Amino acid sequence: MILTAEVHTLTLSAIFLALGLILPFLVFQIPAIGAMLLPMHWPVFFAAYVCGGRYAALIGFLCPLLRSALFGMPAMFPNAIAMAFELAAYGAVTGMIYHRSRTKDLKTIYLSLISGMIAGRIVWGIAETILLSTGEAHFTFQAFLAGGFLNALPGIILQLILLPVLVNRLRKTGHLH
Repeated sequence: MILTAEVHTLTLSAIFLALGLILPFLVFQIPAIGAMLLPMHWPVFFAAYVCGGRYAALIGFLCPLLRSALFGMPAMFPNAIAMAFELAAYGAVTGMIYHRSRTKDLKTIYLSLISGMIAGRIVWGIAETILLSTGEAHFTFQAFLAGGFLNALPGIILQLILLPVLVNRLRKTGHLH
């Protein structure tokens, strides 16, 4: 039984990783809004709820690095590297809070999602600061606000509206524990 559950989780993790590699192709057909929709974030958040924090963290870390190595986007330095830490934090924090909670209600879904979003953006800001501290470019607080929040606002709003509804629906139909 344990082996079956592990195979199931690994299979779902592979699907979420593949989605993280493919979804940017779909949304970047409209470049003006593609990046705002945060296409790699969605599979990581879903993985956090479905597979747990450990798997989601690994998916989040690998996705931007693999996408950069395979397709050249995002640029490896500093974008993909910083995103790897950001998405890993999303997955780890969201999954940990959700799966450790006794109740798996809508309130817990929102709490885990918002906590994961905040943690991921803080980690991204720290990673960008470290990565850009060695060269001529510097990562400012204004760049943090623009890159972490203002430019991403449409995607953040969509995630806050759609993810909890979809996760709650999966939970109610028995596809999520």
